[in-house]
Amino acid sequence: MKQIIIGMLLSLSALSYANNPLIQNAISRKSFSLNGHWNYIIDMYETGYYNYRLEPHDNTENPGSSAFFLNQKPKSKQDRVEYNFDSAPTLLVPGDWNSQKENLLYYEGTIWYKKSFDVENYDRAKRYFLHFGAVNYRADVYLNGKKLGTHKGGFTPFNFEMTHLLKDKNNFVIVKVDNKRAADEVPTLNTDWWNYGGITRDVTVLEVSSTFIEDYSLQLDKENNKLLNGFIRLNGDAKAFSKVNVSIPELKLTKDFTADANGFVKFQIPVKKMDYWSDLNPKLYEVVFSSINDQVTDAIGFRQIKTLGGDILLNGKKIFLKGISIHEENVMRGGRAYSMEDATILLGWAKELGCNYVRLAHYPHNENMVRLADKMGILVWEENPVYWTIQWENLETYSKAEQQLKEVISRDKNRASVIIWSMANETPQSEERLSFLTKLAKTTREMDNTRLISAALEDHGKKENSNIMIVEDKFADVVDVLSFNQYYGWYGGDIDNIKNIRWEIDINKPVIISEFGAGALQGFHADNLTVWSEEHQELLYQETLPTLAKIPNLVGITPWILTDFRSPRRTLIPYQNGYNRKGLISETGNRKKAFYTLQKFYQQIQK
Repeated sequence: MKQIIIGMLLSLSALSYANNPLIQNAISRKSFSLNGHWNYIIDMYETGYYNYRLEPHDNTENPGSSAFFLNQKPKSKQDRVEYNFDSAPTLLVPGDWNSQKENLLYYEGTIWYKKSFDVENYDRAKRYFLHFGAVNYRADVYLNGKKLGTHKGGFTPFNFEMTHLLKDKNNFVIVKVDNKRAADEVPTLNTDWWNYGGITRDVTVLEVSSTFIEDYSLQLDKENNKLLNGFIRLNGDAKAFSKVNVSIPELKLTKDFTADANGFVKFQIPVKKMDYWSDLNPKLYEVVFSSINDQVTDAIGFRQIKTLGGDILLNGKKIFLKGISIHEENVMRGGRAYSMEDATILLGWAKELGCNYVRLAHYPHNENMVRLADKMGILVWEENPVYWTIQWENLETYSKAEQQLKEVISRDKNRASVIIWSMANETPQSEERLSFLTKLAKTTREMDNTRLISAALEDHGKKENSNIMIVEDKFADVVDVLSFNQYYGWYGGDIDNIKNIRWEIDINKPVIISEFGAGALQGFHADNLTVWSEEHQELLYQETLPTLAKIPNLVGITPWILTDFRSPRRTLIPYQNGYNRKGLISETGNRKKAFYTLQKFYQQIQK
């Protein structure tokens, strides 16, 4: 009975943060942007959210003028309202506040955003949704003084319907953004990247029909490359038993289906011949999903990804993943990356390096990255922000991790470039952690059985011979691909001894080295044994790459990392100065010597 009560309470807690189901392919919907300058108010004590009894204003019947989300104006010269969005300064959206205002560089707390807007050609017969690409970390969203909902998770999209509150003129949206770290959140208190706060990705108003295509999927069957599997989910009063259609004009293929009573239909479509998507042939087909009142077009590639013993097979052929890890930062501008231009820079550098694969660490990146990877023929590892030590025994923490995982899978399930879902990074072993990650893997397979599952694990030397490295982790039995981070020569071990290191791996699965590297300050030159010099980083790569190449079942590597990135953990002056310096490219866009070492290594790999 106690467990049942706890479960009910957790369910109610989760419901309080629930938002509308994610609308698939928001980028292609009829919409208009709310990007641009938003007024903001810093609210360290959350005065605009709580009354003096520490009760949330939006939970009270008469919140009063102190509630910032009401956007109150004085009604007379004696009326006291102690805030004014219209006279407040502005921040650019999308964007983080840390890189826009010097006094906000280290700020962690609450900032209120406000934007006014009109709806051109407002149509009462339509439905309107407010869509956010991401807000870090908690977002409380209000329209015209009424709460739409709350979302937690700093790197995944969400949307709220606002049809019932929207007007043609003089609308205002207010968002309370809180990026404070907490022990029971995902990620938790301790990370090695900058905690950028703000509305960090696009904000759009979506206009859809009264009954519309809410979600869809179309994937090549994992075993049969002549069969497409898919589904369509409708939303609206007329969804029951509605007719829907899927067409791929280039293949002269069109199929009609009928939704069930819940507006859902699952289907299979046989195909005689098609070009399969790959890194060498990133073929995308225009796919049109139609219903009586709605039509959505997407560019989708079709490919198979699977493992066979120690190999990864792309469309039945062995592939070596020539990769690099990437954080979501634009080093040229500074701050969180958010635009297609940012994605073009990062993936363009990866291509220049010789990569056919990237690890997007340590959280879901902007949708622009995977859509551009689809076009460029770059395979992708996407990661859930389960990082280092989180509260494994906390059921609510698990719920937060699962929610973020579901949201990124929902967003990117139609992207051919995405081949691996990663459950976690460098997490300490325990039975609670094993149960936590195993449940995440089970959820992932239930949602998407067409991709591979992995996690960035850790290795260590054997007690009787420290030159023999092993991976002892029960979660290795759960994943499809065995991946681990190794930093021999940087975090322990002599760089001169790297050539003597060997790995003993007693599991017949593909192996990816998800991280290795060394820090270097671009422009600092010395002999190759001097830490922080470009020469030292170059030496570590020269010694490590041929050693890794001897690992049985090695199918790929993603060295750490493409570019230097901000981290408050990295305090050493003058070398770190607030940056993790393991990048092959500096925060000024200059390539270090190790960049060319890795580039040459990839040029020599034929498969």
